Amino acid sequence: MIQSLNPSSHLPQSVLSFPHPMLRSAFIIIFLSLYTLLLGPPLILITVLTGSVGLLYGTGLRGVMFCVRAVGVRIVVSGLENIPPGVCLFVANHTSSADAPAVVGAIPRRISILVKESLFKIPLVGWVFHLARFVPVDRSDRDAAIASVDRAIEYMRAGTSFLIYPEGTRSNDGRLGPFKKGAFVLAIKAGVPIVPVACAGAHRVMAKRSLIVRPGVITVHFAPPIDASTYTLEERDALTARIHTALAAALPPDQQPL
Repeated sequence: MIQSLNPSSHLPQSVLSFPHPMLRSAFIIIFLSLYTLLLGPPLILITVLTGSVGLLYGTGLRGVMFCVRAVGVRIVVSGLENIPPGVCLFVANHTSSADAPAVVGAIPRRISILVKESLFKIPLVGWVFHLARFVPVDRSDRDAAIASVDRAIEYMRAGTSFLIYPEGTRSNDGRLGPFKKGAFVLAIKAGVPIVPVACAGAHRVMAKRSLIVRPGVITVHFAPPIDASTYTLEERDALTARIHTALAAALPPDQQPL
């Protein structure tokens, strides 16, 4: 459930009733596994034959968002008017496994994502990620990480927007952490605007290293874009600091850096 309005103080109602919190997680795992096994193979075949990933991407996203609504999570979106019409790099904070569907579901276009290389090893899911032009990243191998950035630049120059979590890992306490510079090197080289995306409340829906999913409200706000094409690689530190400041300002006080 995505709404472009201010969050209510009331928790959303689940589509399904779960007497125990762990049953929400079990429902998500079972539903998405069956959804992927049943729809994945024919959608992959259609994608290979047509060369278009739109149906695959849209169907996958709808399945994920159904789960979000079913377990009583409401996503409230603002700032859509700040998203530029062309290719851009969305840069979001990362606090929970719950913020990925919230942010991706809020972005009103198909995007690609830089994701951990290990996720590409999941059967069928890896195929889907490959066809969707998601880019695997191995942060332990510097050369491989550079190659991933170069591939993402190629995709962006071909017209694909990207989502990146520049903190590189989930926050332990929900507060915005320091940024790694790779995302901003990517934006400078591709010459695209950066849209800071502030995601709040996801860590209360699903805490880091926890399988428990709680009903709640996740807010996603798109801040005004910053044009990375006006920066040089030598100025990447200044761009990194500027985006960090803009994203921090868009977060609630309890998620801003100390």
